[in-house]
Amino acid sequence: MRLLLDEHFSPEIARQLRARDHDVVAVAERSDLVGLGDEELLRRMAQEQRAIMTNNVKDFVPLAGRMALDQEEHLGVLLTSDRSTPRRSDAIGHVVVVLHEFLELHPAKDALRNQVRWLTVSR
Repeated sequence: MRLLLDEHFSPEIARQLRARDHDVVAVAERSDLVGLGDEELLRRMAQEQRAIMTNNVKDFVPLAGRMALDQEEHLGVLLTSDRSTPRRSDAIGHVVVVLHEFLELHPAKDALRNQVRWLTVSR
């Protein structure tokens, strides 16, 4: 699965996941994505065959719902919470491990096609 980390996540997470052979980029690493609205970002990632990881539930869930009603495809929205995957710098290692495990379990590029899923953490 190819993944984009939304603007709230550190690019260091993407770098560490690429070191583990995952195709992950962060919005902050790509000047063409910085400042894009959520709808445009989701559409652009559909073109690039990437799912999006975000904790912006209030915007992305309704957006994915509207796209479904319009029969417009996207490559998936992976939701997180600050509780399970904190966005603090001291939690980067934890997020990398959790995402690595998720990506290993879902290797197909379209594993989340048209889905909205929560990233769950087993403890």
